[in-house]
Amino acid sequence: MQLYKKTVFANLVVIFSLILSACGGGSKAETSNANTNANSAPSIVDTTTTAAILRDVPTYFEATGNLASDAQTDVAPTVGGKITQVNFDIGSYVNKGDVLIRLDDRDARIRLEQAEAQYEQAKSQLNQAQANVDQAIANLRQAQIRLGVKDGEIFDINKFSQVKSVTAQLELAEKELARATRLLETGDISRSIYDQRKSQRDALLGQLDEARSNAAVAVRAINTAEAAVNTAKTGVGNARAALGTAQTNVDQAKKNLGDTVVYAPISGYISERNSDVGEFISPNVPNSKIATIVRTSVLRLRIDVPEQNVAQIAVGQGISMQTSAYPDRNFAGTVVRISPSINATSRILVVEAEVENSGGLLKPGQFATVRITQGKGKQAVMIPKTAVKTEGETTKVFVIKDGRATERTVKVGILENDLIEIQNGVQEGESVATSNVNVLYDGVAVRQ
Repeated sequence: MQLYKKTVFANLVVIFSLILSACGGGSKAETSNANTNANSAPSIVDTTTTAAILRDVPTYFEATGNLASDAQTDVAPTVGGKITQVNFDIGSYVNKGDVLIRLDDRDARIRLEQAEAQYEQAKSQLNQAQANVDQAIANLRQAQIRLGVKDGEIFDINKFSQVKSVTAQLELAEKELARATRLLETGDISRSIYDQRKSQRDALLGQLDEARSNAAVAVRAINTAEAAVNTAKTGVGNARAALGTAQTNVDQAKKNLGDTVVYAPISGYISERNSDVGEFISPNVPNSKIATIVRTSVLRLRIDVPEQNVAQIAVGQGISMQTSAYPDRNFAGTVVRISPSINATSRILVVEAEVENSGGLLKPGQFATVRITQGKGKQAVMIPKTAVKTEGETTKVFVIKDGRATERTVKVGILENDLIEIQNGVQEGESVATSNVNVLYDGVAVRQ
């Protein structure tokens, strides 16, 4: 029994010794690792410093928003046809007026040639109608000259030259006949002389009727010539109308030919392509667009402003926005439009700002955090943004004093160009490290 107890005791002693040995070995390993880490950390770090300054910065309230293109248009043809050329693809930048696609234009060219031929024919008919008017006017002038009248004058048949001449002769013959009648009654002339005077008078009466008849014919000739002039002028009017119709047909044919080429209506980027060479397209088919163009040189930022901040927003206010794609960069804009009503469900007021995007960094559809500037600014401690070190959710800076770095956790605010606001953790005038901040640690010696 005593031997059994001694054996158990001996075993316990051995086990305890092994445990102590293991613990001692672990402590030595940890000590060795710590010494190795200590040796790998730099004992002195070169850095540059700058003093924290106090600067007036604008006050703001934050909201969220989404970017949208300033203009977007779906491009569709106005005539149908087979596509023979496509000059764009998704992501291509096009200028206003650039050729996007071409359609087969052979039929349109044939119709244009036909319309131009009809125009030349109508033009020739107009020239002929004008010549007919000139000829009708010349005939009218001849008829007027015969009667001695001008345009608009009322013709007196008794003033017709032949009628006037015969009338004068007739008056003389009537007088001679009356004298011969008296002389015949007194027996002073023979019966044959009387008959001669009467015969002369009767002949002149016939001549007068003939002269009047000739004058009537001349009057009818004038009337006929005037009617011919009016008819010819009507023909000119009809020919001009036909020429106008032919010109309209030519213009329409030219338009149809021009419509076989589809141009970019605005400058921007192609966001959607729906056309390929050889494809037949028709404007009568629903959703016949060939492309979608978005203009992104200026973007619209649609901001959701909470109801409690509605009184703090106005047209013309400046805004600053950031996106997850560029967290260290601010993009400036201006409020240009404000919705007249608040959404009754979300209690949100939609506000639109315009943001310059000449570099093309921002894309429609991006989510943005927006800071809307208020009128009255505030003073804030500012340091270079290169002095800030971010580790997860923690933001730190290293204050340099007496040749050593002191690590401080800070809260940052607005970003203004290359400076960032420090809301707490750093005082005005304190020196902060601005280079090699990733290798600095609390208490390390620094060389400036």
